[in-house]
Amino acid sequence: MKKLIVVAAITAAFTTSIAHAQEHKSDSEVSFNAGVTSDYRFRGISQTRLEPALQGGADYVHNPSGFYAGTWLSTIKFVKDAGGSGSVEIDVYGGKRGAITEDVSYDVGVLTYVYPSNDLNPSANTTELYAQLGYGPAYIKYSYSVTDLFGYIDSEGSGYLDAGMNLEVGKGFILNLHAGHQTVKGSSGGVNNDRFSYTDWKIGVTKDFGIATGALAVIGTNADKDAYASPVNAKFMGKTALVLTVSKTF
Repeated sequence: MKKLIVVAAITAAFTTSIAHAQEHKSDSEVSFNAGVTSDYRFRGISQTRLEPALQGGADYVHNPSGFYAGTWLSTIKFVKDAGGSGSVEIDVYGGKRGAITEDVSYDVGVLTYVYPSNDLNPSANTTELYAQLGYGPAYIKYSYSVTDLFGYIDSEGSGYLDAGMNLEVGKGFILNLHAGHQTVKGSSGGVNNDRFSYTDWKIGVTKDFGIATGALAVIGTNADKDAYASPVNAKFMGKTALVLTVSKTF
C-alpha cells in the first residue's frame, strides 16, 4: 500500500514472522495514523512541489484471515500544477497478506488513488493491482495499472517494480533500503510515454521514539528533468533530497 515513509517499520514487523505475530493479536484490529513530511515523495517524485505535506489514514486488519482494508490521505500540489483542481489525494486499498512458509510472506491487493474533482483529461485517478513477496526483512513488489496512470494518455498497463529491505540495526533503528523502476506505457500527441519512465531509490532510517515515529531518508531518481519539471517554477521534482517524516499510529 501506498503510505508514509515511516510505514517501513510496520512492514518489517509483519514480514519477519506473520504467524508468530498473529498469536498475540485480537481477531480484528483498527488503527489510525497521522503525520507530516518535509516533502511527499511518491516513487521518488515530489507530489508537493518539494514542499511539506500533511498525511493520515486508517487501517482495518482481520488477523485470522489476513484480509485488510484501509485509506490514506495526503495534501498535494501536482494536480493544480498540471492545470487541474484539488489539493488532496485519497488512497483506498484492500487485500490479503499471510505466510507461504515460516520465512516467506505474501501480500496481494488492489489500490485506488483518488484525486477529487481533479478535472484532468484523462483523469488522474488511478487503480493498480499489486503483489508482494517478502523474505525476512527483504521484499519485492510489482504494481500494475488497470487504468490510465495518473493522467498519462493511453498508459493502462504501466507497471512499477519495487524491491527493498527494512533491516533492524540496533537500538530501535531500522535501515530502509529501496530501489524501484516505473514504466509508463502509451503515447501522447505522437510522443512515446517512455520519457516518463525512470528509476528511483531511497536510503533511510526509521525509529519509533514512543511519542512518535521519525524517518529520515535520502531519496533520488534518474527521471528526465524536463518531463518531471514543475510547470510552476521549473524545479526538478525528482531531484535527490533529504526527506524527514514524523508520524504517530494510534
